[in-house]
Amino acid sequence: MGVERGYGVGLVGEIAAVRAGRGNPRAMVGEFRRSAVLVPLMEGRPLTAVHGGIRWIHTFTDEAALARFARLKGAAPGEEWEYAVLLGARLLDAVVPQVDGPAGVAVNAADEDGSMLFPPVRGIVPDAAVVDADMGTGGAERDGGAR
Repeated sequence: MGVERGYGVGLVGEIAAVRAGRGNPRAMVGEFRRSAVLVPLMEGRPLTAVHGGIRWIHTFTDEAALARFARLKGAAPGEEWEYAVLLGARLLDAVVPQVDGPAGVAVNAADEDGSMLFPPVRGIVPDAAVVDADMGTGGAERDGGAR
C-alpha cells in the first residue's frame, strides 16, 4: 500500500476523545470535515457496505488502517487496494447526497477501539440527504449524530 502517511491524525484524536466520553461530537464532525481520508475504490466507486438500512462509505485515516481492513476482508499481505484521498467535507456534502438511498460514512471500520460512524442526520450531511426520523436514528440528532 505504499509509504505510511497520516491523513486524519487530528481526526483520530477527536474520535478517541468522543469514544472515551470526554470529547465533543460537533468538534469531531468538524475535524472529519477538515481531514483528508482514504476512500477505497472498487471498480472506480467508493467501497460501501449496507447495515441497518444505511449504505456506509468506508474511509480510513491512514494506510495502516486501510491495510487492517483489507486483511480482515481477505486481502493477501502486501496486496494493493486502489483508493482516493478526499476531504471529509467533500464526502459528506457531495458524495453522500449522490448515493441512492440513505448513506453515511464509516471511519476505520477494522479498528474496534478507533472506529466511528457519521450517520445521515442533520448536522452531518446536507438536509437533502438526512434520514427521516422514523428510520430510528437512535437519538443521533440530539448529539450531532456522532457515534
